[in-house]
Amino acid sequence: MTLRTALIAEDEPLLAAHLRAELAQAWPELSVVAMAANGLQALDRALDLRPDVCFLDIRMPGLTGLDVARALAEDWPDDPGTPFPLLVFVTAYDQHAVQAFELQAVDYLLKPLVRARLQSCCQRLQRQLSQRDLQHPSGPDELQTLARQLQTLLAPAASAQPHLEFIPAQSGHTVEMVPVDEVVYFEAADKYVRVLTADREHLIRMPLRELINQIDERRFWQIHRSILVQTRCISRAVRDEQGKLSVVLRQRSEILPVSRVYAHLFKGI
Repeated sequence: MTLRTALIAEDEPLLAAHLRAELAQAWPELSVVAMAANGLQALDRALDLRPDVCFLDIRMPGLTGLDVARALAEDWPDDPGTPFPLLVFVTAYDQHAVQAFELQAVDYLLKPLVRARLQSCCQRLQRQLSQRDLQHPSGPDELQTLARQLQTLLAPAASAQPHLEFIPAQSGHTVEMVPVDEVVYFEAADKYVRVLTADREHLIRMPLRELINQIDERRFWQIHRSILVQTRCISRAVRDEQGKLSVVLRQRSEILPVSRVYAHLFKGI
């Protein structure tokens, strides 16, 4: 059989070792080329090694398994000879919570691992990889379709709490209440989020994915995993010679990148 490669991303060492040992029994031809203890490490190793399969724990420090999947879809090369890896989510959720994964043509494993279920998963992955070998490798169009599917899967659930109208931004001993309506865009920056108005910049200590759930998605579009932009502040979107999209703003000079996960927002282009 054809040798295949895999990455395991799991922050609990015992569970990671157990999954690796069980895979060795269920799929001897699968070589685990990398073990990652957090989401950022998983993303870097996957982009560097480009494995056939990624086993991603959903709950990991830094980036979750879902975050890693979305980032991979954004950053994966458009090279037709580098097919996107098959994704398997490892989760403690019950079957009802992971049905969405099946709809997106990815598999899942529940914790604690059940050997029969892992064997079934491996057989499914082998079939998909064999079918992929017989077809043309994934190109930009196929990868964009996958990116859209992942975006549907990863879209945050609607929050029951009211949307933020003001952003409390602290500077020294002063907390300034920045009206959300004045924000041109938000950008993740390490442990902070940059809050950019037409003529000012503030820093808030809040993860962007937490902020997303408190912002009206009809007013702010996520155009990149690190950027939310107010739609009325978008002047136009332009496509370069390589087909990559960027957003030009009305009130600021920055040119913001649009990742392929979110390119469908500008499908009129």
